[in-house]
Amino acid sequence: MLPSKVYDCLKRVAQVWLPSIATLYFALSQIWGLPYAEQIVGTITAIDAFLGAILGISTRLYNAKQNALDEQVKEENNG
Repeated sequence: MLPSKVYDCLKRVAQVWLPSIATLYFALSQIWGLPYAEQIVGTITAIDAFLGAILGISTRLYNAKQNALDEQVKEENNG
């Protein structure tokens, strides 16, 4: 499970920055003939997909922990 600030930063990178950078480079490479457009955009996309998987796992672990804590509180209040 990632610390909250790290999670929020990585989420912004995965959802906003990496897709934006990939799109920008692809567009500029077509306009200006920049090299390795496929390779660079493919690499950025692969990193973004990996980051998304890590964030998804972290979210699942966090939610499982929160659900366990909620159940514990319910049991204590009912017991």
